[in-house]
Amino acid sequence: MEEKATIISLKHVAKSFEDGAVVVNDFNLDVKEGEFITILGPSGCGKTTTLRMIAGFETPSSGEILLNGEDISTLPCHKRPVNTVFQHYALFPHLDVYDNVAFGLKMKRIPVEVTDKKGNKKIKMQRLSNKVIDEKVLHALQIVDLDEMEDRDVGTLSGGQQQRVAIARAIVNEPKVLLLDEPLSALDHKMRKDMQVELKEMHKKLGITFFYVTHDQEEALTMSDRIVVMRRGEIQQVGTPEQIYNEPINAFVADFIGESNIYNGTIEAPKRVRFIGSVWKCPEEEGFELNEKVDIVIRPEDVILLPKGEGIANGVIESKIFKGVHYEYIVKVGKNEVLCRDTRNHEVGKEISIRVEPDNLQLMHKDFTINQYVDALIDNANNVIIGEDTFQCDVTQLLKGSSLDDQGYLVGPDGKKYDLKNAPVVAEVPLDKVALSDDLSIGQTQGKIISAVWIGDHWQYIIRTDDDEDFVVNSPYTWNVYDLVSIQIEKADILLRLKKGIEEYVID
Repeated sequence: MEEKATIISLKHVAKSFEDGAVVVNDFNLDVKEGEFITILGPSGCGKTTTLRMIAGFETPSSGEILLNGEDISTLPCHKRPVNTVFQHYALFPHLDVYDNVAFGLKMKRIPVEVTDKKGNKKIKMQRLSNKVIDEKVLHALQIVDLDEMEDRDVGTLSGGQQQRVAIARAIVNEPKVLLLDEPLSALDHKMRKDMQVELKEMHKKLGITFFYVTHDQEEALTMSDRIVVMRRGEIQQVGTPEQIYNEPINAFVADFIGESNIYNGTIEAPKRVRFIGSVWKCPEEEGFELNEKVDIVIRPEDVILLPKGEGIANGVIESKIFKGVHYEYIVKVGKNEVLCRDTRNHEVGKEISIRVEPDNLQLMHKDFTINQYVDALIDNANNVIIGEDTFQCDVTQLLKGSSLDDQGYLVGPDGKKYDLKNAPVVAEVPLDKVALSDDLSIGQTQGKIISAVWIGDHWQYIIRTDDDEDFVVNSPYTWNVYDLVSIQIEKADILLRLKKGIEEYVID
């Protein structure tokens, strides 16, 4: 099968704003002609900025954006053979469906060779004829299944129909690339699911390149040929949906793509890893050293529930939710929670045992650029719970423009209130923002130093608390392995990200 040509190349693309904030950093990607590629990541990761640079609404601070080998980085947006479907559609409310779709065509001029009175041939820019416009509009409306609604007022259409009008308006100009910036975010859940299927079918009909931006993992997995996972302006992993889901490159990707159990582990011996209080068989992986700290990732569907004593670790079923085709359980193993899925109905409080096939344990080198705690919770006082320890934090970072009212509820810029009690979050702390002290009376918690490594001009320590949470710390000061130290983290230095959408916590 002949490999398709590359249509878009982003080479070392970066974008910084006037305040010095780096939004996109060293972005490199080749997109094939006719590919459906999705940029996926949390809010603020730089995905929309990347799309806007391709569209021409933003200019890269450095790097190149190539279209069929030609650098278009500084080309005005109206001269680029790309069209954009925006999050809120941007339809003209005073125009009907036909005129919304035809608007760009009516403004368009094409070069036509004409002969003047003296017989000289020259190129003249002419508007499209009404017949040509009619044909193109009808074809675009047929593709989006709106060919009998051209006379309708757009204000009378449903959200899904308005979205299809926006797509028709974008494809009627026959762009080489269609850019879609979270176009389904304004739809309800059922309509989103329906439109995911329709978008994929439109992509097949058109055969052009779709460049899609979303923070919704299900959308990305459902529609994409390839997914680009971004975090803080940088690409974390590029691959097919199957590769991203089954072979995540790090704990961030594993946690962001679908639900995962992620634990701190230690390599005990070849093909043996210790985590959640037990030693487990694991695949023989190259590059891991004895006693190395690793991240362990287990998908909930890979956890096998067995009678007590027959698995690797014993636990108690703490909660149960019926999901239709299966039950979703949280099993408490010591101080750790294990998310499991099983078709059998077990009672809450039942003592059981769990096992995971060695090939379903994914081992990853720990990312020591930042401390990441994927099972943190917000308590009723808007503090974050990491392990069993409480840390003050700023929950307003979870919703841009929000504040806290007198009752402690998060209030959005639109006046909506949110109750974040027990909201699961990912908490992150930079390595140089954790303060250690010999004075055990200060700080939020304390732990024992289990590792000390000199890195050029500072020490890097791993401190383990009583509840088996590890804090990696960069410090210029000297301590010894097995010293007991206190841990102190300032409120402003804890970064938070919700594991569910903010709409989950709206107060009626």
